[in-house]
Amino acid sequence: MGMFDAWAGFGVTFRTMFKKPFTESYPKKPFVTAPRFHGRHQLNRWPDGLEKCVGCELCAWACPADAIYVEGAENTDEDRYSPGERYGRVYQINYLRCILCGLCIEACPTRALTMTNEFELADHSREALIYEKDRLLAPLLTGMEAPPHPRRLGPDEQSYFLGLPPTGTPDTRVASAPKGEEK
Repeated sequence: MGMFDAWAGFGVTFRTMFKKPFTESYPKKPFVTAPRFHGRHQLNRWPDGLEKCVGCELCAWACPADAIYVEGAENTDEDRYSPGERYGRVYQINYLRCILCGLCIEACPTRALTMTNEFELADHSREALIYEKDRLLAPLLTGMEAPPHPRRLGPDEQSYFLGLPPTGTPDTRVASAPKGEEK
């Protein structure tokens, strides 16, 4: 250790004493997250209010932290919660275990599970960090009806799933052939 090493350290301290401090004003101004930020999960709904989750449990199988528990049940004509044959009767996400990796989102075949930009997940008790289905479901928007109720968006499954919501105009561009295969 040289004679000037201690003075070099004091020099760094002395230089930074006169710089303006950088502080976040997070509690007063909301923090803006990136558009693709992985935050709290949300179970989505169809435009008529029925749940998109069909209780397939693929999200629970894909979760590396074993943070998701799903229990499916059968829909009946009198008691319909989703447009398919099944629905997620019990849906829990344990945020004490969840690593917010997004693998559950990739595994969902119906896009029922997505991640929001909400990042404030801290709480005072461990029980409050186990989110049940009622806290995960998306809110009912204008024109939606709370389940259970029959499908309202079409007389058959094809018109329900393929016709709504509108997907816009189809892509009519001709795909170009790969190199070496032009005719």
